[in-house]
Amino acid sequence: MSINKVIVTGNLTRDPELRETGDGLQILSFGVAVNDRRKNQQTQQWEDRPNFVDCVMFGNRAASVARFLSKGAKVAIEGKLRWSQWQAKDGSARSKLTVAVDEIEFLQRKEDGQRGMSGETAAAYRAMGVAPNQVAPAAPLYEDDVPF
Repeated sequence: MSINKVIVTGNLTRDPELRETGDGLQILSFGVAVNDRRKNQQTQQWEDRPNFVDCVMFGNRAASVARFLSKGAKVAIEGKLRWSQWQAKDGSARSKLTVAVDEIEFLQRKEDGQRGMSGETAAAYRAMGVAPNQVAPAAPLYEDDVPF
């Protein structure tokens, strides 16, 4: 058995790009920056180091989601790793890993500074047919709740 599941939370590194194939399939491409915390061996201080994840979303949802995303938006995504390869113009073989997005959640923008759902997030939920007040906030996790 093998498992291919990725969950990433971070900020968009660029405005998303929506395009359409000849058969009408919509494709949304965007990048997400995720910090990795590492200890600097010279200073012994903890540092955040960015990782940049390329993401792609397909189908009708891609166009809907594109309206609510912009550079800097905070998102949580769930998807699968996809490997692709191609030949570059110079003839060299190229490849990369991309996250094919299955689920996306719009999180609070960094500059909102307020708790709760932003207006942009509420509008996104309404566009998907879910009333914002029906979205339950995540329950806090306490040490006693962890089964191990």
